[in-house]
Amino acid sequence: MKDGKFLTLAIESSCDETSVAVVADGRTVLSDIISSQIKIHTQFGGVVPEIASRHHLTNINEVTEQAMREADVTWDDIDLIGVTYGPGLIGALLIGVATAKAYAFAKNKPLVGVHHIQGHISANYIQYPELKPPFMAMVLSGGHTNIINVTDYNKCTVLGGTRDDAAGEAFDKVARVIGLGYPGGPKIDKAAKEGNPHAIEFKRVMLEKGSMDFSFSGIKTGVLNYVNTERQAGREISVPDVAASFQAAVVDVLVTHSLHAVKEYGIKTFAIAGGVASNSHLREAFEKACKEEGIEFVHPSPILCTDNAAMIGSAGYYEFIKGYRSGTDLNAVPNLQIGEKQGVFLAK
Repeated sequence: MKDGKFLTLAIESSCDETSVAVVADGRTVLSDIISSQIKIHTQFGGVVPEIASRHHLTNINEVTEQAMREADVTWDDIDLIGVTYGPGLIGALLIGVATAKAYAFAKNKPLVGVHHIQGHISANYIQYPELKPPFMAMVLSGGHTNIINVTDYNKCTVLGGTRDDAAGEAFDKVARVIGLGYPGGPKIDKAAKEGNPHAIEFKRVMLEKGSMDFSFSGIKTGVLNYVNTERQAGREISVPDVAASFQAAVVDVLVTHSLHAVKEYGIKTFAIAGGVASNSHLREAFEKACKEEGIEFVHPSPILCTDNAAMIGSAGYYEFIKGYRSGTDLNAVPNLQIGEKQGVFLAK
């Protein structure tokens, strides 16, 4: 405790960002240090798991010290240690989990393993201090595209997910096809601002009636076929037009499915989260659609959409006050499913 506030030190290392944060009462960020590896992995066209793990190992103690300095706290002030334990890259997760367990043991602090996706949703609690469940959320990242009914701080139900490529994965693959490189999401967003979203009509895949699932492999293939056809015909490709048209098709599907879920369940608040949630066209489209339907739309700031420890600190705090704990047997679970808990138990 410091100044009467419950302090969580949180660690996030699920992919290629080493992040440590100190969060007060699950809502107020005292520090959130993010050491990104984007420049390192760009030369490979994507994240190389072994390289990511090595950099986490090199950076994590220094990042922790920096987070505590910036928050102006000592270990005596820390009440809880929270850490992402899945899903993610196994090697990267292990570095964070091992470090958190070592700190918890050495400093005699309680430990809570945090679901990475629950963390992304919790970023909205930091952005909106008055936000409380229930609400509908859409998590959009390189590996996930899910519509989630959030019924409590640590209870949620997945209503729909991707059957093939996640939205973020599709952005990365299309960016590579049209020569924009990695990371694809921000580069397509930037290029699309100069393009015509109606220049090319890419197919919107809505699946069977009533389904809240997604499929983006078809549109990815559609872009690849278009690019190959144009090149074979000797025609020049407008990268901004392709980016804008692809992005518009993906956003149309995301908005349509999400609004269907919100209206079907009679929920008045809709949230987005995850790396793709920082896409400017996506945010504008959701803002417009939700306003037309009288639905409150909430979204984290772009920095909170990326992988960061502040969101893990918020989620960890709400797990802890509900009675959840983890022991020294906590392990990384790379394929942890949404809503699943392994190594996190209710204290008696």
